[in-house]
Formats: sequence, structure tokens, C-alpha cells
Amino acid sequence: MDKLTYYQKRDLKNRMKMSNYLQSLPAYCLDYFIGIENNTSSLTRYNYAMDLNVFFDYLSKYKFKKDKHDILLSELDSLKSRDIEQFLSYLSYYSGENDKISQNKERGKARKLASLRSFFKYLFNHDLLQSNVASKIETPKLHNKEIIRLEEDEVSKMLNAIENPSEFTQKQKSYNKHTFERDNAIVTLFLGTGIRISELVGLDVDNFDFKENAFVATRKGGNKSVLYFSNEVAMALKTWLEKRATLNLPQEEKAMFISLQNKRISVRAVENLVKKFAQIASPLKKISPHKLRSTFGTNLYRKTKDIYIVADVLGHKDVNTTKKHYAAINEDMRKSVANVLQLRQENNESQ
Repeated sequence: MDKLTYYQKRDLKNRMKMSNYLQSLPAYCLDYFIGIENNTSSLTRYNYAMDLNVFFDYLSKYKFKKDKHDILLSELDSLKSRDIEQFLSYLSYYSGENDKISQNKERGKARKLASLRSFFKYLFNHDLLQSNVASKIETPKLHNKEIIRLEEDEVSKMLNAIENPSEFTQKQKSYNKHTFERDNAIVTLFLGTGIRISELVGLDVDNFDFKENAFVATRKGGNKSVLYFSNEVAMALKTWLEKRATLNLPQEEKAMFISLQNKRISVRAVENLVKKFAQIASPLKKISPHKLRSTFGTNLYRKTKDIYIVADVLGHKDVNTTKKHYAAINEDMRKSVANVLQLRQENNESQ
């Protein structure tokens, strides 16, 4: 286990969690997950397993009145469009594990419907169902979410907060003494490259080449890309590596960013440290690592005016994703054309 890479360990963990769900689902669900394995990540399959567990829970309680493991394919084939629509309505508020009330808004419902579509499509294509009822259901209308990002002055405030934590409690200040170099490197890398939090946590020291100011990131989906960074980012990283070298780390620990327990920092820890410093810089904005990614994408677009470069650096396959979530392209374009039209034409002709 210790010889596995971070991504191999994460993959194994997702597989084990998915396996726990499969034990309570009908046997034909296993065939589905084996069938889609070569075209999906373990995280995607784990999310599908969670969604199918909710679906079969619903069928067990409200439709077939039997254990979800015992629901037959013929019973699944008897479902009508209204059954799927009733399930989506049920998702608004429902009682899950340990009687905890769960809530789904439009995006949560859309994701679960996508999971059902994939599941029913597989069963239908393999002649296990006579019809694909899930394909008949329209996706819930998704409203555009407000793009939240830091402005330039807020970026400076956030970096200054790391360097001079005057607004921290004494306990926070004592922690900051030990983590300043690491936290500054993490936030600077987010803001300077637009890297995802999962990509950052998975970085190893040997992923970096300071001669080229570049590093190899394992992207969403498992592909690897070389990303480049500025001298400002390089300085922050080198300062952290000098501090890292003084830590009493096991020789086999290759993680770039280390927790106070001298092991690879967790996603949750990175989320917490970003939130802590962002609250000082912009207390009214809920800033997460992904919002720092949005900040980078927006700033890069404003400097380059090239949405395709932004999409490539962010690792987006579809430039529309970049337009929608990261670069303030629509806002900037609206501003640029505001004075193009002239309502009153000046009469320069002699009277």
C-alpha cells in the first residue's frame, strides 16, 4: 500500500467505497459498473454508485416495498416516466442514512438524472431492458451561478494576510509560524497557475523543474500536462522547499505539500487554509480553492484576451466551459461595445 502513488491510493479508496454500495444493490448493478470501467474514472463510478443507491432506496420504500437488493430487472422495466419524475421530486428533501435529511436543488437532481440515464442506457443496450425510460426525462433547467472571484486588490490582501496575520488569534498565529511558507506557496500556486485542488494535493517534489519554471500536473481524468509558472510563484515554492528540507520527513515521503503531521496535506486542510486567509481579504465572499481557479482564469483572459489560451491552461476540453465559469468574457465584451452605437448623429453639414 505504501508503494502506491497518491493517485493509485485515491483510486483504490474510491473502488472500496463503491464496493460498499454495491453490496446492497441488485446483482445486475455490478455488471453495469464493470461495463463502464474502461470509459470512466473511479471517482465517477463512485458518484454513480451513490446516486443509484439513493434511487434504489426510493424504489424499495415507495414503489416495490421490498429490499433494494431484491428488485428485479423486470420490475425496473415496468417503470414509467412519471416514476422517474416522482423520484426527482422526492430528491428535493429526503431522509437518507441515519435519518439525515438530504436536499437536492436543480444541479443535484441533474447529476442524479445523468447517473440514471447512464445506468438505463447500459441495461437497454445490453438487452436487459425493453425500454430506456430515463432517456425520456428532460434535464432540470439549470440557472447560471454567480461567478465569484477575487479582484486584484483582494488578491494582494489575501497574500498579505498570509505574510502578516495581524487579524489572527494567538493560536492561529502560532500555527502560522510553522506553516507560513507552505501556505504562501499553496495560495500563490493556485493564483499563479489555476491548478485544481486535487491536482495540487497530488503533486510530488520531483514533479517540478525550476530551470524551466514548470511542473507536471495529473489532470482531471488522469491525463498529465506540463504547466508553467512565473518567477513570483517560483520564489514562493523555493522558499517553501527550503522550509520543507528542515522537516523530519520519512525518506519515502515525496509529497510537495506537507501537513503538520509530516504527511501529504489533505484536500480538507487546503480548503480550510484558503478559507481562513480569504475571509480576511474579502469577508463577504465565500472563497474556495476553485474560486481561486476562477480568479486565475479571469485575470489570464483579461491580460491575453484569448479564451482558447485560457481554456488550454485550465485544462478544459470545451471552451464553452471556460466562458461559462471562469473568464469574465461576457462582461468585458458588453463593456467594450457600450459606446459603439451613437444615438444622435451630429450634423456637420453647413446650414
